[in-house]
Amino acid sequence: MIRRGGPADAARAFAIWRAAVDATHGFLAPADKAAIAAAVEAMLPAAPLWIATDASGTAQGFMIFEEGMIEALFVDPAAHGQGFGSALLAHALTLDSCPRVDANEQADNALPFYEARGFRRTGRSARDPEGRPYPIVHLQYGKPS
Repeated sequence: MIRRGGPADAARAFAIWRAAVDATHGFLAPADKAAIAAAVEAMLPAAPLWIATDASGTAQGFMIFEEGMIEALFVDPAAHGQGFGSALLAHALTLDSCPRVDANEQADNALPFYEARGFRRTGRSARDPEGRPYPIVHLQYGKPS
């Protein structure tokens, strides 16, 4: 199930983020990871969250979606491959028919996930938005590569 999230979901969303980043973002320098974690934790209570829950109502993934952009999509690694990420993407398509997303090039799970679901590369930045040396691939749903 996908539901709207709110401030009460921030702690669980941050726990999901931390576990997912630990599992998939080994390329981050420890100082960068700490700085990013602090920023994520601070912004989550006010973020436009969508929550993917299991049958018991426990959040297993979350998406931040704003103005046609998937700003973040993370699933608890214990629930990878169970459809929560795909459900969040399907929900994004109900909010915007051609959503955009930026993915870390070094996170080897991100690009295959989005591209297998119809997202196409539209560009690349050598650094992340804060200028750190982590390349970002820009994608949009349904756009030609």
